[in-house]
Amino acid sequence: MLIGEVARRSGVSARMLRHYESLGLVRPSGRTGSGYREYSGGDIRRIFHIESLRSLGLSLREIGRALDDPGFTPSALVADLIRQTRERIAAETELLTRLRRIDAADPTGWEDVLQVVSFLHALRSTSADARQRAALSSVDEVPVPVEALAEAVLSETDTNVAGALRWALARSGEDATALLAEGLDSPVAAVRQRAVVSLAEMPGEEATTRLREALAHPDVVVRGHAALALGARGAADGLPTLVDMIVAGRNDTDAADALASLASDPATAERIAAGLVGLLAEDTTEAPARVRLTQALADIPGTTASQALVELSHDPDRAVAVTAVYLVRLREAR
Repeated sequence: MLIGEVARRSGVSARMLRHYESLGLVRPSGRTGSGYREYSGGDIRRIFHIESLRSLGLSLREIGRALDDPGFTPSALVADLIRQTRERIAAETELLTRLRRIDAADPTGWEDVLQVVSFLHALRSTSADARQRAALSSVDEVPVPVEALAEAVLSETDTNVAGALRWALARSGEDATALLAEGLDSPVAAVRQRAVVSLAEMPGEEATTRLREALAHPDVVVRGHAALALGARGAADGLPTLVDMIVAGRNDTDAADALASLASDPATAERIAAGLVGLLAEDTTEAPARVRLTQALADIPGTTASQALVELSHDPDRAVAVTAVYLVRLREAR
């Protein structure tokens, strides 16, 4: 078969076939009487073998070794190709992510594009100061790529930088709320905590809805932050969680403050007091928890809390009684 026919049937150009011949990869087995290259069936099979190995990413030099060296083993080379391919995919994925974020920022000109690129680089800086400056300047100076900000918030370990990033994200709009909610499903506890703390600082009803959903989260830390945040928003959905926090001694002071804030509504105050008193009466409630529950009654207005404190001033547990006596006097002084 002549070179033109081989090129037509194999899809490999005549020029490339000549190049293969110059490298010694495949040589025509014969020549016609006129001196034209003539390829045998074995030659054509070798051409297809070469193309198959090229499709895996092997260089022509590596292909020559693979086909001609009897001692050549593919395992090491294939492993290296896998590594190179993964690195290439990671690089391309990173580039695609960067381009998507630039597009999402809706730049109006190349100056905006360059600002966004600079901002994205700053967010990934090893310098905490650079990351913080980027967050603080983002809202007023740069079209903000919200997805990049959300990712930075969920990964930031420096306290000061994290605060600046949350501030910037809160000012960027509610589009970030869903991105933060995804962080609640992270297998990493620290990421889940950053997500719920960031949600707590997001404005709007969508963030409140996400916080309500987080009250059913399996992570007790997430539930606690959600309850505290809802309490700060005046939402009583987290009352059971806040009381559980007091019993467990987990952020109990903050939980008691949240209950006191919610108790500004008389009906809610009575509901809170009844819940605390009920737990104080249970035999299974341990002594340290009973002290904390007594302390939590301090700032709950209403007759239920007042009467409970008077009764607790005679409690058999001296720590509870002393605490209750002090709180009764404090309430009378007010």
